Amino acid sequence: MKAPASDKTKAKSKNGVPRTEPANPFLPDLCSSQSVFLLVLVAELLAVLLTISGSSGLQHFNWDKLAFISVQVQWIVVFSAVALCRLRFWLGRQNHVRAGSVSYALVLGITLVLCAAGQWLIYGASGMAFAGDQEFHFDGWLLLNNMVIAAILSGILLRYLYLQQQLRNQQQAEMHARIQALQSRIRPHFLFNSMNSIASLIATDPDTAERVVEDLSALFRASLAEPTLIPLERELALCKHYLDIEQLRLGRRLQLEWQIGSYNKELKIPSLMMQPLVENAIFHGVEPLPKGGKITIRVSQNDKQLSIVISNPYLLVKKNNHQNDASARHNRMALDNIRRRLTAHFGTAARLSSSAENGVFTTYIFCPLTL
Repeated sequence: MKAPASDKTKAKSKNGVPRTEPANPFLPDLCSSQSVFLLVLVAELLAVLLTISGSSGLQHFNWDKLAFISVQVQWIVVFSAVALCRLRFWLGRQNHVRAGSVSYALVLGITLVLCAAGQWLIYGASGMAFAGDQEFHFDGWLLLNNMVIAAILSGILLRYLYLQQQLRNQQQAEMHARIQALQSRIRPHFLFNSMNSIASLIATDPDTAERVVEDLSALFRASLAEPTLIPLERELALCKHYLDIEQLRLGRRLQLEWQIGSYNKELKIPSLMMQPLVENAIFHGVEPLPKGGKITIRVSQNDKQLSIVISNPYLLVKKNNHQNDASARHNRMALDNIRRRLTAHFGTAARLSSSAENGVFTTYIFCPLTL
């Protein structure tokens, strides 16, 4: 039997420094490729709209004017996105009124500077700057017109981005609470059985009792920790701690087979994902059988995904047995909990399925490779 080794190292990011995000962002990450693409697309559609409104319809569409407006609008949008992206952490630490006021003023300030610079560049590019009798004058009405348009559109866009981010913050908070609630569930009967085992071993085998306390402590520490992704090796070690405790109680009735293939040591999965499945295998499979049974845990990795397969025997009873129906219902609830946690962390890229045939219940988990 190949038992998983415990892992005491923490996985690091590629550059050795963990990435951080604002605790409660005020605006979405405007530096991401998807955000930049959408902002550029919206800016170009706005330029087309302004060109049409200033050209008396499509019949007199002015392509030169479209190019001029596109340059101005795109520069304003890009500079504003970069500035808001750089201030994202600071904005997330401010109250919403101050963060909104600063964001709005920043966009209007960038618009004012770029529109004024645009007039100067056009003046110089037209050759008038080299004529001695020509003097540059700002077109105040054009500048005011651009500022009014920017004030209206930036207010609408910032409001939309703010609401979008607040909705995402709420969804993230709800998902975090849901994952934490699912992770922290430990069956009371397991705790009572463990305490009884410890009490019975204190007088006869104190060393074993101490080891059981350490195993139980490791399980509760993982249960009370923040829900996150942990290295696969650490999750296997938690399963080993749990199975060591149950092995004392069930003795020869519990047989274990570990089939652990080669895998990346930094590969991560949700914490306490395998342990509840192993607990189900004992509670619903091995424990009801008079002679017990064997639990097989297979772990393998290929180029695209991680595969985890847990199989156990189960007691074949009549369909009208109410106790069996309750047990099956409880098992389905546990599988649904694990499935929701996988979806919360990996989306649709992760899958969990199960099958029961010929007295063997098998659970299959497929996760994308996450380092």
